[in-house]
Amino acid sequence: MQKSVRLKSFELIAQDIQSVDVSLLHALSTGVGWPHRLKDWEFLRRAGRGIVAVDGIGRVFGSAMWFPHGDDFATIGLVITSPRTQAEGNGRWLMQQVFEQCGDRNLALNSTDAAYKLYLSLGFTKEATVYQYQGDVAPALPALPALNGELSALSIDRIEEITALDTSAFGTNRARLLALLAEGAAICVLRRGGEPVGYSMCREFGRGHVVGPIVASNDHDAMHLAAVHLKDLAGQFARVDTREKGPFADFLQQSRLAISETVTTMSKGRRFLNRQANEPAVYGLAGHALS
Repeated sequence: MQKSVRLKSFELIAQDIQSVDVSLLHALSTGVGWPHRLKDWEFLRRAGRGIVAVDGIGRVFGSAMWFPHGDDFATIGLVITSPRTQAEGNGRWLMQQVFEQCGDRNLALNSTDAAYKLYLSLGFTKEATVYQYQGDVAPALPALPALNGELSALSIDRIEEITALDTSAFGTNRARLLALLAEGAAICVLRRGGEPVGYSMCREFGRGHVVGPIVASNDHDAMHLAAVHLKDLAGQFARVDTREKGPFADFLQQSRLAISETVTTMSKGRRFLNRQANEPAVYGLAGHALS
């Protein structure tokens, strides 16, 4: 990859993200206040593809990643530009490189407020708001409605049991990502009549743990699927990213998780979110980059 761009202050070269030391990526995200650990970056590089913008002596000034889900869809994330190049077109150039790699895939991303106008100018359209709930989990969770079904742990060697359910909720088969997430996650499945109707994962990320993905057909199921992990994290830092505003969001707030920021789900190509009433839906995201 030899493409380059000359900004006002630098000449930058596009380089495969796999080729740079992960500590440089960690320094880049730390520089803009993102919580990603070295281990989080290592996982993301296993899960996706991407580029970095480097100067002539190997300093990293930006990154952009994309995560293919099948042959016709991908999510974009980790689009970071160093403060010194944010106003010089580095982000637009990084996105152009990603577009070339993604080809004619339909795309989705979660945009920060700072990047929103850039993505609009690149042809993305707004679909929804994601609320990032986080904080130290309450020592005792709020009372839950009666459970309809049976909750049980799922081992990694049985991950295929939730693939069809997840595909129905997410809209595209992301079996490879689920398998990678499962390597370091606790997984819970909700069954009715022996069939899976919901699931949730919990794994270490950033300052503590992230509970997600959470897939369920209604708020009550989603609350139970989140609670099974949150009760084990009492007093610890946890995070749940959701587009919900109703009872599920109220449950998160009553568990002492507060909204720390919001991002905007956007798509380019076909519409990403197509939720149907009483059908499986994504109540908790796997992550901003992964959706």
